[in-house]
Amino acid sequence: MSTSRRMRLAATVGAAAVVLTATAGCGAAQDTAKAVGGSDTIAKILARVSDRTENVGAAQVTFVTDAGQGSPITMTGTYSWGKGLAYDVMMDTKAAQMQALQDAPTLRTLLVDGAYYYNVDPQSAGPLKGKHWMRVDVSAVLGEKGAAAVEKNGDPTAGLRYIGMSKDAEDLGEESVRGVKAHHYRVSIDKDNLGAGVSAEDKKNLLDSMVGSGGSIDMDIWVDGKDLPVRFIQVMGKVKVTADFLKFYSRAKTVKAPPASDTGDLSAQVKAGQSGS
Repeated sequence: MSTSRRMRLAATVGAAAVVLTATAGCGAAQDTAKAVGGSDTIAKILARVSDRTENVGAAQVTFVTDAGQGSPITMTGTYSWGKGLAYDVMMDTKAAQMQALQDAPTLRTLLVDGAYYYNVDPQSAGPLKGKHWMRVDVSAVLGEKGAAAVEKNGDPTAGLRYIGMSKDAEDLGEESVRGVKAHHYRVSIDKDNLGAGVSAEDKKNLLDSMVGSGGSIDMDIWVDGKDLPVRFIQVMGKVKVTADFLKFYSRAKTVKAPPASDTGDLSAQVKAGQSGS
């Protein structure tokens, strides 16, 4: 595989990975949110939503991620986080720039045990010759630290974990979302409006990791009568993530990796393409 082909492939896999990394906050945010929200009614409600969502274990979710670099990427399917992060979703082939490997308009994509799996058309030569699945380690795309961050904070609940950190929260009242009665809250986070209980280091880690120094995070969240999210819209710089929670499950769902005999592993090629070698 040529260097230019590897680079294009790395960009393709990276585009899909953005859906995960866009929702990953800093590791300290969840505990801090609980500490800050002690005296604020909205913060208490949002912290409760965060806890309840995390404890559910799995959900049917539609994610739409617009990174400001082409068509938004839509991923719909099962996300499971109760026993480690995993998902089984369908995504738009063209938006993910996977047309060279899949003719169908949608592409099945799995995340299992730290690796992405893409349901591709069998190729006539190379690692995907006669194979229906392409495997790429998350670490090949994002590096070891990035892969660890995805495993810890890449699930659909990650975007909710720091919502109690902000002193700037609004109650916008009841609205209907997809026919569901929900309560609408709006939260804004920047270095100047985080609660007094948030350390300077946590502030820097959160904002720098999400939107860069001096940036801000804006979130709208709609909550149902069971303290579960119906929808959230999160804006971080040029990145906008919209998540619709269609159905929750009481426990984690099992996502199985495809058969090894029908899978071509391109982790080494993608890693080389990322480094430009």
